[in-house]
Amino acid sequence: MRVDPSVVGVLPWELVERAALPVGVRLELTAAPGTRAVELRYRARVPGREDGGPSVPPHLFALWRDGRPAGEAYGAPAAGGEAAAVLDLPRPERPDEVFTVYLPEAAAPLVLAVRGVGGGVAPAPRRARWAVYGDSITEGWWATRPAHAWPAAAGRALGLDPVNLGYAGTGRGELPVARQLAALPAALITLAFGTNCWEPVPTTPARLYALTRAFAGTVRTGHPRTPLLVVSPLLRPAAEAAPNGAGATLAELRAALEEAVRDLRAAGDDRLFLLPGHPLLDPGHLWDGLHPNDAGHARLAAAVVDAVWTHVRPRP
Repeated sequence: MRVDPSVVGVLPWELVERAALPVGVRLELTAAPGTRAVELRYRARVPGREDGGPSVPPHLFALWRDGRPAGEAYGAPAAGGEAAAVLDLPRPERPDEVFTVYLPEAAAPLVLAVRGVGGGVAPAPRRARWAVYGDSITEGWWATRPAHAWPAAAGRALGLDPVNLGYAGTGRGELPVARQLAALPAALITLAFGTNCWEPVPTTPARLYALTRAFAGTVRTGHPRTPLLVVSPLLRPAAEAAPNGAGATLAELRAALEEAVRDLRAAGDDRLFLLPGHPLLDPGHLWDGLHPNDAGHARLAAAVVDAVWTHVRPRP
């Protein structure tokens, strides 16, 4: 569950439903000499697809090494309703090389066991945690693989452990989630929301301005000096100049969110940073006029990485 169970009763049902999927969850490990493969035994719950986006093959596990793809393998049925996937490991280039296994998120796999074939595997050293809150774009729609979603790609480039708190259909500044972020240890926090405040829940600029300040302020109760990067809504051509049910265009909502961030900085929060979202993508980077394709996710990840290097940590 990617949300605090204690607040499930006060959250939108669709957010709770999406939080049950292990979005962004992966295994990071090192392999002893002679280890030929890693075997994962798991049990999956496979929800039906209702989105119409690009089809991600079910039960497909992906292996990456040092930020590069290194292979894929499908899970196969095993005894007792379980399944198993075996990923061949390339020969490590150095003893401390880290292998990452990305899970088939839509299958909601519960990993039961992990073992090396021909040798041992061990958990990789922990990385600094990066908490990323948002909507379906942050969740990774429509990247063709979980590893291509922008938080995953940016996390690899930054050497951070991204915790994906993107919730499709919601991500509208839910204050219980802000309280969860306040209590979650993190070296960096990113907020990337706002497009769902145009629709499906129409919001006025004044309300989004106040909500942005309230959300950031709640996060600050637990992270008074943690770098906080806010990404305003990305390009959404059909919504830019079209009024929603409350009479607000997405351009007006974006301006209100950005104004809230700038006002908080002017009030003294010098560890709060803004990445304007509108110029980051072109229409050709959108799969359906809203969600980025793989190229769009890569471009968004690169912009976030550049913003973090500019404002938070030295560029390597």
